Amino acid sequence: MFLRPFLPVFIGLIANAGLAHEFWIDASEYQVEIGAPLLADLRNGEEFVGRELAYFPNRFTRFDLIVNGQTTALAGRLGDIPAVQTTATTDGLLVIAHQTKPKSLKYAAWEKFAEFAAHKDFTGVKAWHDARGLPESGFGEIYTRYAKALIGVGSAQGMDAQTGLETEFVALTNPYTDGTDSISIQLFYQGSPRTNTQIEVFDRDADAKVTITYIRTDDMGKAHIPVQAGHTYLLDAVVLRPAPEDDQAVWETLWAALTFGVPH
Repeated sequence: MFLRPFLPVFIGLIANAGLAHEFWIDASEYQVEIGAPLLADLRNGEEFVGRELAYFPNRFTRFDLIVNGQTTALAGRLGDIPAVQTTATTDGLLVIAHQTKPKSLKYAAWEKFAEFAAHKDFTGVKAWHDARGLPESGFGEIYTRYAKALIGVGSAQGMDAQTGLETEFVALTNPYTDGTDSISIQLFYQGSPRTNTQIEVFDRDADAKVTITYIRTDDMGKAHIPVQAGHTYLLDAVVLRPAPEDDQAVWETLWAALTFGVPH
């Protein structure tokens, strides 16, 4: 596991969202009482710091609240910030699941794509790129975000499960009830475990200081994430694959994110 310090730089404008800019759901409170307001931002940025994105239905294909096996589509208002503004009405572990519509970007130079690929641990991508006969400049990427958040409502009892997102984290430990110093997760792609895959772990303490570590999934797609009381966590993992043949882009990325808090 590798460690690097947080660089306190606020990303106000995202110039190139493919260059390791994460997308996540950031709740104002990760534990709420029944009947209390439930507020959460959609955020895009780096190092667990990012700008809020408003609720615009034309930007996503799915925005669900899941608790006790029941799924309800979030009914927001156009332009809402935070994007999630509702009331916690049901006791249990609440899962927010969000899928964006695909977006595109273009790389003017190979070096930018190589930097991104190295950061996300896509080894051998240059040979793969060359074998496909692709140019080293002026090529495009399409990307889709698949974000989940775990919110403890009332007793927070319950377990996370696969939600049908094309790629997603599933928490095998309930961070609000299991009282442990590590959280077990499993990473999926198209319903199957992603093995030997890099997970980037963002750990934010009560003073908003962020530490970043890297952990790999095992041969079952599982990993154990060390956690500390009072901290908030973002997990990030990316799939890289060739874009559909009928698309102008040549690469496609699918970004899985999971956020949760750990009680004091």
